[in-house]
Amino acid sequence: MELKDTLQVAIDVGVRFGIRIVGAIALWIVGRALIGFCGRFISRWLIRQRVDPTLGLYAASAVSIGLNIVLVIAILGLFGIETTTFAALLAAAGVAIGVAWGGLLGNFAAGVFLVIFRPFKAGDFISAGGVVGTVQEIGMFATTINSPDNVRTIVGNNKIVSDTIQNFSANAYRRVDLTAQLAHGVDVNEAVSMLRARLVKIPNVLAQPAPDVEILQFNLAGPVLAVRPYCDNPHYWQVYFDTNRIIREAFATARYPVPEQHLRVQSPSN
Repeated sequence: MELKDTLQVAIDVGVRFGIRIVGAIALWIVGRALIGFCGRFISRWLIRQRVDPTLGLYAASAVSIGLNIVLVIAILGLFGIETTTFAALLAAAGVAIGVAWGGLLGNFAAGVFLVIFRPFKAGDFISAGGVVGTVQEIGMFATTINSPDNVRTIVGNNKIVSDTIQNFSANAYRRVDLTAQLAHGVDVNEAVSMLRARLVKIPNVLAQPAPDVEILQFNLAGPVLAVRPYCDNPHYWQVYFDTNRIIREAFATARYPVPEQHLRVQSPSN
């Protein structure tokens, strides 16, 4: 074959390959745009259907991943790679990845559980997987939680499902549990009446159930009162801190003595 013919063949091959590369780039750009549009469309449609936002994000992510796989297979098809062979390789790779990344698949299965059974949703204040905070997002593999000190923590779904879940936002209201130490000699009934009268004046404390103020126990310093107002979930910390302040102010106004521990001394036995 002459040099001229060789160059012509090389040019023809380069042109065909270049066209395929350009076509693959164009297909990738258009495909990614369509996938983004489909994801947004599904999310908006689910919102209009009043579907939980967490479920909408989960469904949109699953559809996006599936369409991206189809797009990659289509691009490989432009270069003459048999899609059936690629599918077989993908299945084999999936088995290998599944064995190596069993934990990741476990997180995915746990994510499906969280979306279907909904022990909590985005915006709930929970304790799960050793983390306490507000749920920001339930992802396909992990859940994002913002702690009360504003630290974003990402916890694997499998760890959440395998641990105890406490949802503080599930019920209509919460009880604030505090204690107040009294000294020996203080009139307990007077202290209880005074605290009850002040607790109902704290903003956002519920009238029903009424605040509880009762003797919880006795220790060496004197009686210990259980001080328990009730409030809606968003007002928990405000009521918590205000109740502490009310206890301090009430006891200072009444001039109650500072509790002191009195040790009991036993005489030696004969």
